[in-house]
Formats: sequence, structure tokens, C-alpha cells
Amino acid sequence: MFQHKISSLPVVNQEKQPIAIVKAKSLLESLLNGHSPNQKIPLTLSEKLVCIKQTESLTSLVRLPHKHFPVVDDKSRLIGMLTRQDILDGFMKAIQILQRRQDTSEILNVVLQSAYEGIAVVDQNGIIQEFNEAYSRFTGIERRDAIGRHVTEVIENTQLHLTVKTGIPERGDLQIIQGQSMIVHRIPIWKENQVIGAIGMLIFEGVSEVYRIFEKIKANGTKERVVRSEEGKTHSDSNIPFSQIIGESEKISNVKRIARRAARTSATVLITGESGTGKELFAKSIHRLSPFSAGPFLTVNCSAIPENLFESELFGYEEGSFTGAKKGGKPGKVELAQNGTLFLDEVGELPLMMQAKLLRMLQEREVERVGGIKKYKVNVRIIAATNRNLEEMVAHGEFREDLFYRLNIIRLSIPPLRERTGDIAILLSHYIKEISQRYELPVKQLTSEAVSLLVEYEWPGNIRELVNVVERMVTLVDGIEISPKDVYECLPSTKFTQSFVSQESLVELGKKKGLAKEKSDLVEALMKANGNKTKAAELLGIHRTTLYQKMKRLGFT
Repeated sequence: MFQHKISSLPVVNQEKQPIAIVKAKSLLESLLNGHSPNQKIPLTLSEKLVCIKQTESLTSLVRLPHKHFPVVDDKSRLIGMLTRQDILDGFMKAIQILQRRQDTSEILNVVLQSAYEGIAVVDQNGIIQEFNEAYSRFTGIERRDAIGRHVTEVIENTQLHLTVKTGIPERGDLQIIQGQSMIVHRIPIWKENQVIGAIGMLIFEGVSEVYRIFEKIKANGTKERVVRSEEGKTHSDSNIPFSQIIGESEKISNVKRIARRAARTSATVLITGESGTGKELFAKSIHRLSPFSAGPFLTVNCSAIPENLFESELFGYEEGSFTGAKKGGKPGKVELAQNGTLFLDEVGELPLMMQAKLLRMLQEREVERVGGIKKYKVNVRIIAATNRNLEEMVAHGEFREDLFYRLNIIRLSIPPLRERTGDIAILLSHYIKEISQRYELPVKQLTSEAVSLLVEYEWPGNIRELVNVVERMVTLVDGIEISPKDVYECLPSTKFTQSFVSQESLVELGKKKGLAKEKSDLVEALMKANGNKTKAAELLGIHRTTLYQKMKRLGFT
């Protein structure tokens, strides 16, 4: 007990149920009183036994006079021990957690109020819940007067209440406030697949501020930092290419972080993922940030070239090497990609014969044209991609193991869209704007119910399918708003039909119930206030202007 720094030991029966507690102090007293160390321990040395369940609250143990508590399971078997010191330590940790939460809340409040940007937070009804000092100074409306009012009453030309309805984020949008063009972000707050509010951020004091910053950057000559590699080539040290890959979820952010690190090297990269996840976009982004960025980026689709033409397509051929060969011969993709990047898409479809020749090229870093005798040294970075499981193909003898290890130096596994649902709303916002501009159509708006349905859809075709569905909705839906019904009609899959139908009916039912409850509450408040609208607004906890808007929306005259 001394060696393990234990002050007490539980005594159990054959069923591992505690029957006593023996304390070190009592044992020491027994030895000092002449008991032999070899004698059995008398249970009279133990203190009164009080067992507790593992679900017991610490607060219920504070008032008990005992210092040691055996912890038992549902069958009264011993699973642990608690001492009074353990209980005090537990309370101290709980107090520390509460203190940290309080400190965090205070820090967040200080940050919010100290922020240079104007920040406003609204709930699902568009009522302002937070309004920082920067926004207050700009609008001239005190924070205490803004909180609790509808956002349209406080912020001019705002669309923050529409962001709550659609669930679509808007970044870098222009908004006229007090006659000035302002740059704003509108970010919906999602919880359990429902929009519970939105954050509005006023990024600059105005567009003129952006131009001043731009002019300052130009004057200092620091628009973009360029570094020179040892060979004398130049490449951008910015992360601009990866901004084309839309997504902020943890999974896609981790892949982007690994890709940026891989781009700085010349190592071979293997990109895996389902069809439509954006493997080629990652390959191009890696190329643009790599030491090979000054060279070309060439793509070879390994599944689209006939097997008998593949060798000549990849390595080229000499004049007269076969019937129909071009006079003077032709360089292959590997030669054309010299000092650049060769992207081998669908590399899992490579014939076994070509796998051997690709392996030789990777090992020796030289190629020989079909029908030729001269070898060419190559300095090419290889990025390969596939939607197949290469490990299984190796196990079945369909893909060379040695080639797999040559390609699998740096592995990027692109997650499917169904595993990063947090990015779907951002992707929808981006592609709705892009496709609307392409077809010169007004930018459509998705309702929050429509966004929820699109987020819940599994997207077997990933981003490629999402773009296809968005293009169909933008071009076919009449009007400016896209409803759940429009989503259902534009989705190609029939597997989700019943789910959509039931969800849509539930949404409509919920709307009707919500309107009925809202109307009932309004009538009750007006009756209690004897028709006095100011008093009715106070009873409902809303501003009088909001009451008038509500009455108009619900059909009150």
C-alpha cells in the first residue's frame, strides 16, 4: 500500500462484491500493537462500508461522513474506488470548467465589441440578438435599441433575414448603407439541419476603402510574392489555386493542407476518390504551386485511349514505325510534359503491359519512342488519379504491386460529398451565382427547406451531379425562388422520391401549423390589449413596427 501510495483497500467476496474496506492507518496500528504480519487481517479494522453506483452524483456524497467509497456496477460488483479527495478533485474540475466557460464568454464578448468589422446576429425570425459597437457607430443606432428589433428596421437594404430563410451563405456581397456601397458577408447558422440564425459582417468601411488598400499594395509592389527555384524557374508562393476548391469542412480542409505540402515537393502523388469529387482540380492546383509550375500541365485519360495506341500516345513514335505513322514521328505526352506535370487520370484502367513500361519510365526517368532506338531523359512530375481501389486490384493481380508503390508516394483521398455535407450550402451558393451569370438569368434563391433536402441527399455523382442539378434548377424553374417541389422534380434519382414527398408534406404541414399558432397568439395579444397595438407588441415581446408587418402578413386589416 505504501509502494503504490494507496490509503485503503477494498475487500471483496467470491462474487467480487465489496464487503469491507481496510485502511493503511489501521494496519499500521495493528502491527504496532503486536500483531504478526503473517496473521489474517481482522475485518474489525475496516470502516463502515458505503457502496455507490457508477451513475451516482458527487453532490450526494458530500454530506456522508465516510472517506472511502467502493464503486459498484448493476450487479453490485466492485469496479473502482473513490476517496473524499477524489470527490473534492471532481468538484474543483467542475468549478474550473465553469470558470473557463465564463472566461470564454467574456472573451468572446470583448472580441465582438472590439472588432473593426460591424457584426450583427439574428435569430430564425430575423430578430437581432447581437449588435456590436462597430455596427452601432456606423448606423448611429445604440446597441440596446437594436437588439430585439427586426433586422430590416435597423440595417438599411439588409438581406440577412433572407439568409435565414434560404440557408445560403453570401460572401463579399455589395450592400448600399446610408448611400455607400458596403462589402458584407452573410453566414447562416445551422444546427441539426435547420437554420437557427445568421451572422452579418460589415467587412470594410466602404468600397473606397478597398480601392485604397489595393492602391497601397500596388505602390509597395507586393501584390504577389514570387520565389525563384534553384533552376531559375519562378512560381507563386500564394495559395490562390486552392481557392478554386470550394469547401470549409474539416475533411476537405485536411486534404487541401496535405496537397499544399505535397505541392512544394517533386514527389509522385496518387489522388483517390469517387467519380466527380474534383481529382483533376486538385492535380491542377498542386501543379500551379509546385516547382514544375513553369512547365506544361498535360492530362492523359487512361480509360479513353485504345490499348494498341496507348504506348505511342504516351511515349511517342518514330517515322515509319507502323503503317500510318506520321512523317518525322511524333513526341508522346511524356516528352511534351517535359519540366511540367503529367496527370494520369483513371490510372487503374492502364493495361498490364503499359503498367510495366510506365514503371520503367518512373524508375529510369527516360523514355524510348515506339520504333526508336534513342532514349530521352525526362524531368516530369507524375500525378495519378483513380476512382478504383488499387489495393484490391493488386490483390487480384489486376495492377502491378511495384507500380502501386511507385505511384503511392503521397496519397490524397478526396472525400465524397455525402461525407462533407457542411460544404453543400456553400457549393450551392457558388454554382447558382456562376450558372445564373453564364446564362444571363436573375440569380435564383433556394428556400431553407429546399437547402435542407439538398443537404440530406446522398449525391452519388458528387460535385459533378450537384452542378448538373443546379444548372437544371436555374434554367427550368420559373420565378426567383426554388422550392422543395422544384428540387424533387430536378433530381434525377428515383430512390429518394418517397423521402422527398414525405418531407415536403411535413414542411407544408409545419408551415400551416406555424401560421395558425402565430395568428392565434396575435389575436390573443390584441384582445388582452383591447386593440391597443403598442401594448399588444409589448405582450408579444416585439417592436410595434414588427407587429404591423406581422398583421399585414397574416391578413389583418
